[in-house]
Formats: sequence, C-alpha cells, structure tokens
Amino acid sequence: MKFRHLALAASLLATTLAAQAQIEIQWWHSMTAVNNEWVNDLAKQFNASQQDYKVVPVFKGTYPESMTAAIAAFRSGTTPHILQVFEVGTATMMASKGVTVPVAKVMKDAGVAFDPSGYIPAVAAYYTAPNGQMLSFPFNSSTTVFYYNKDAFRKAGLDPDKAPTTWPEVFEATKKLKASGHACPMTLAWMGWTQLESFSTWHNVEFATHKNGLDAEGYKARLKMNSPVHVRHFENLARLAKDGEFVYRGRNSNAEASFVSGECAMIQTSSGFYGNVSKNAKFAYGISTLPYYPDVKGAPQNTVIGGASLWVMSGKKPAEYKGVAKFFQFLSDTKVQAASHQRTGYLPITTAAYNLTNAAGFYEKHPGTDVAVNQMVRKVTDNSRGIRLGNYVQIRTIEDEETEQIWSGKKTAREALDAIVTRGNELLAKFEKSYKK
Repeated sequence: MKFRHLALAASLLATTLAAQAQIEIQWWHSMTAVNNEWVNDLAKQFNASQQDYKVVPVFKGTYPESMTAAIAAFRSGTTPHILQVFEVGTATMMASKGVTVPVAKVMKDAGVAFDPSGYIPAVAAYYTAPNGQMLSFPFNSSTTVFYYNKDAFRKAGLDPDKAPTTWPEVFEATKKLKASGHACPMTLAWMGWTQLESFSTWHNVEFATHKNGLDAEGYKARLKMNSPVHVRHFENLARLAKDGEFVYRGRNSNAEASFVSGECAMIQTSSGFYGNVSKNAKFAYGISTLPYYPDVKGAPQNTVIGGASLWVMSGKKPAEYKGVAKFFQFLSDTKVQAASHQRTGYLPITTAAYNLTNAAGFYEKHPGTDVAVNQMVRKVTDNSRGIRLGNYVQIRTIEDEETEQIWSGKKTAREALDAIVTRGNELLAKFEKSYKK
C-alpha cells in the first residue's frame, strides 16, 4: 500500500510540475456565439496537441472595445500575447510603433517554418507592409456576401433557386416580398463595410485617394465615397426605407439576428455569418454574390477583406513568443484551416485549405459556400485592392451616424455622404500628422 501511495503521489507531483512548466499564452478576441465556440475549440485542440504551451482565449467585447482594452493594457504593461484586431484597425496598428512585433519576425525568431506565399494572396497582401514583411497573422478573414430566405422567396412568387444578382433585381424582389406580407423584405449589416467599402470595390469606383490608402503614401489618403454612384445607391436605399422594403436593424452585426429568426428575408453581411445561419436558421436559405448596378463600368469587380487578424504584442519573453509561433503554425495546418473554413464561412487563409475543401466536395454539398472565395480571387484594380485607412474605427462610427440620418429622413443621401467625407477627412488629416511624427 505504501508503494502505491508513493507512486500515486509521484504521479500527481509530475502532473503538477508539468502543468506549472506550461507557458501560458493570453489571446484576447471578440468572437461571440457560435464563433466563440469555434475559438475555444481551437485553443482546446492546440492545448491537447502538445504539453509546452497553454493558449487561454479571453473574450474582451466588440472589436472596438478590445482595441481600447489593449491600449489601456499597453500603458499598464499588461497586454495579452495575441490580440485580435478587425481589418479597419490595421492601419492604426501599423502606425503604432513599438506596440506590436511583426508576425514574420516572431515566426523567424522561433525557428518555425512560415511561408506567406502559401496564403491566399488577397488575404496575405492586406496584412503585409510595403517592404514585404507580414505584420499580423490572418485569422478570421471574411468578405461580404448575400443571404436570402428561399421559403420567403417561394411565398412571394420569386424563384427560390435564383438570387437577385443586380440591384434592380433586388428592388423588384423587395416589392414582391412586401406585397406577399413580409414585414422586412431586406436588412443590411455592417453598413459602412457592406454598402460603402465593398460596394465601392465591387463597382470598381474610388473609395479614397492613394489607392484607398494602400500605396506607399497611404497615410495621406482622403475619402471620396460621395461620388454620383454612391449617392444614387443611397438614394435608392432611402426610397426602400421609406416604403418599408428595407428595414434598418442597427449597427455592426445587429441585423443578423433578424435574418436568422426569419423576420427579414434578405441580408448582406459577412461570410462569417454562415456558421450561425447553418446552425440556427429554421428555413431554406441561399448564399449568393453581392448585387451590382449593371450600368456601372467595371462592375462587378471584386470584394475586399473583412474579419480580423491576430497581432502579436510587444514586451514578452522569447519562450512566450515561441509558443505564439507554435500556435500560429497549428492554425495554419491545412486540415485545421479547412475545418475552420467549413465550420464558420470565413475564408480559408491558405490555398491548400481551399483545395482540400474543394476536393472533399464541400462546395458541391453546400451551394454558395464558395461565393466568398470566388469574389475575392478575381483580378484586382487600384480601386479594389482593399481599403486601409488610419483612424478608420472612428470613421466607421461616423458612417453609421450619418447614414442613420438618411433612414430617419433627417438628411438626404447627398448631405449624409458629404458629411461622412468632411468629418472623415478631418480624422485622416489628424492621422497623417501623427504618422509623420
């Protein structure tokens, strides 16, 4: 019995020491609901795959809230190892000298194989500096897509297997859905992203100067999204809102709940919404490309990246950075990437993951799940490479504030878009001054 107790004690001691020897990696994120479950599962899988490191995912609120929390933590010296930052915060993070460590450097210093050429070009390029160094790790990369309720379409006399591909077809569908008794024919999520940013690149029209902030002097960029095409589009949306054919359901992703519940029949939002729809929608649904105006030259072009990437914060020990590198290596694994893509609707960040998903017949079994990838891999132009502007988190808030004035009838489309440009350019001018310091 003595020997058994000694053996048990030794075993417990060994387990305790092993646990104490693990290096903990703090990961702050903004994923909710089914995507929060996905993040937690990824951490569990990695932690179970090895014994040296333990990734601890911590929900820190919305994207803007987590960035604010990270700034406060940096000042107090309590930053996490990994911070998830949405794409509109990229330029701000790039300009924050000394706050982060480029992911390419983290991987190289840790001796972990890292080949940016294996990532989907449109994804990798967005998070890469002009000198070719990848700054952050692509994680939940998404793009804007179109979801519609097939059951509602059938009831309204619309073809459930044919989504509207142009805006005139969308306008026709909203009228028929309204006439059939649907109280919310269409809603829109992430207004600035879907109806200004993606709308611009999809129509190959200029959003901001200096190649939308992506050229070598992108810090000098100024907004241009009050062109005749933009104004016409928001005039049309204003008309739909007045007629009850477009129902505004709030900022960010708030409108998504009204689609999943069946209240709204059409929505434009993130491809990363797929996990929620596939799990919770109680109706037949379809996924299609964004609509476009057929008389706009160059449309449709391509959509741009959304979602977020993982930034490595500065001030950590080499052993901790090695743990971060190992975790990123795990996330890049082809099978892990393919499974994440299929589960969430976020883009496969590597070409190998896309090929594996395609070879497995996933896109054939789940029509529309390849829309996001196909929209992103089209040939790009200076107007459609992406949008990377300083202080853009605050500018997104301005976009919401001003477009809400349209839906309430307090401003015309022209007045609201002009106000976005004026107010937004003031913030861009401040960013340019701070960038030069």
